Amino acid sequence: MVTNSSILAETSIRSAQKTDLDQLVAIENAAFNNDRISRKRFVHWLKAENCVFLVAQREQRIVGYGLVLLRKGTRLARLYSIAIEQHCAGQGIGKALLLALEHETLKTGRLYMRLEVASNNTAAQRLYLSIGYKPFGSYADYYDNHIDAIRMQKSIRQAAERDKLPWYPWYRQTTPFTCGPASLIMAMQHLERRVEASQTLELALWREATTIYMTSGHGGCHPYGLALAAIHRGFDAAILVSQTHGLFADGVRDEHKKQVMHIVEQDFAAQLSKKQVHIDIGTANSDWIEAQLKDGNAVLTLISTYHMTGYKTPHWVCITHCDQDCFYLHDPDMDEDSDNPFEFQHIPVGIDDLVAMCGYGKRKLHAFVVLSRSANALPSTVK
Repeated sequence: MVTNSSILAETSIRSAQKTDLDQLVAIENAAFNNDRISRKRFVHWLKAENCVFLVAQREQRIVGYGLVLLRKGTRLARLYSIAIEQHCAGQGIGKALLLALEHETLKTGRLYMRLEVASNNTAAQRLYLSIGYKPFGSYADYYDNHIDAIRMQKSIRQAAERDKLPWYPWYRQTTPFTCGPASLIMAMQHLERRVEASQTLELALWREATTIYMTSGHGGCHPYGLALAAIHRGFDAAILVSQTHGLFADGVRDEHKKQVMHIVEQDFAAQLSKKQVHIDIGTANSDWIEAQLKDGNAVLTLISTYHMTGYKTPHWVCITHCDQDCFYLHDPDMDEDSDNPFEFQHIPVGIDDLVAMCGYGKRKLHAFVVLSRSANALPSTVK
């Protein structure tokens, strides 16, 4: 009995070469009726440096190819095309080729792979979903035959680094406005595993740290309030902000709401002063963030979600780890339609990209809360 594993063992994956041109054109013409890559374009991509171009070979015959384009100046890559000979379909070659493309693309410093797939190509969609790609949008009337395209994305760095990253607890926020408390729970539990994560604790932290009002809806959490909530539970806390007053006032038009937020902020500041907590004024750089992590501290930061979702919303996350290329984030705001919490854990972000994300609003507000273990004994249960 011939199995897929034995077939794959006979198939090698290597870089595409100029001598593969005729076979590439033949595979392309057999695989697609529309939107074909021309012979001229294959010649171009075989010589280009801004791509990853691999072929699957069995004996002396090319049985498939994959082409990834590298977007200059970004951490994004795009799967431009992948095709397998029809008689080899269902043997796992497409999956092996795609994983090899991800591996080689990761070497170029790209963090995310994106692709488009025809809305009626269910077989390809199943393949992409099976190895971690998630839909994030669509293009109407995308192909020459007027079929829509589904856009999909995968964090290839996250998948590759999964087993190397440190243990860090993850907690999913249970309301749209408790990202701050959820991040604080993760940070406290990282430092002290006896912390019991619960919605009761999440909402208690929010009540203690909220600004009462926000740009819209329920109030968000102030860094001063989050620091105080952690101190009340036996942790030491330090604060870095780029401005001391009116941290979220720019996005609030109503003067009454601004006044209420001002009173809350003043009260937080007074409480911190009594506890002799120093508030550093300035903006963070990558060296400062890295130093906090290396000292064993837990770091919460406010980011603008514009860089992740396209919407300019303040959002608290935990910075879990760093290496020479990336910082990693735990995001408590898991999409309702997602069934994979790992996608929101240890999210890789380029070092310079994170610094840009940490600037929220017109004045590019930087806000960090750094927790450390207190010299005082921590109660057995934090509530």
